[in-house]
Amino acid sequence: MTSRFADLKKVPKEPAARLLAVANMRLETKVKAPASAKVEQILTELETEGALIDMLRILSVALPPRERTWWACLAARDVVGAKDTAPPRSLLAAESWVLKPNDDTRAAARTALDAAEQDDETTLCAMAAALADGTLGPGELAHHAAPPGAAEAAAFGMNVMALGTVDDFSEGANRLIDRALDIARGGNGKGAKGQLAAEEKT
Repeated sequence: MTSRFADLKKVPKEPAARLLAVANMRLETKVKAPASAKVEQILTELETEGALIDMLRILSVALPPRERTWWACLAARDVVGAKDTAPPRSLLAAESWVLKPNDDTRAAARTALDAAEQDDETTLCAMAAALADGTLGPGELAHHAAPPGAAEAAAFGMNVMALGTVDDFSEGANRLIDRALDIARGGNGKGAKGQLAAEEKT
């Protein structure tokens, strides 16, 4: 295993195949690693194969809900920044939930998702936050299960969308991957170590 995938302390120690199955996702690349292989081992093999999209896919199921949503929000900032437009409500609501994860901020993310304009490309962030615990939202919505892997798919989709803003696919994909790896180590996704964000409240 290369040092690139070392010390991913936020990533579960479960087999990558199980994480994918729970999220109803499959890799497009056929891997040689056994079914018991952990995420780090699968990432190493995928990197060797140049399977960048599958690396994004496995990271979307490996990051915990809050970290996954933050990763999606950073990708959304790429999309919004490329168009030089103000951050949509969906993105701001998702970021608020990441900084202060509770029922109120999650409900706000759900509201932003439901009320989003058709041209709001950051709704996937609000979806990742609203469905973070595997239900459709807080309150009464908590009695209804979200589609399996919906939050994971939202984060994956937001990162794939961000690839549309780059000129060099390989460079852009690797930047998104390195963001996720930094977050998985406890960083903020911007290369700095430490908390998700300086304003984080626990």
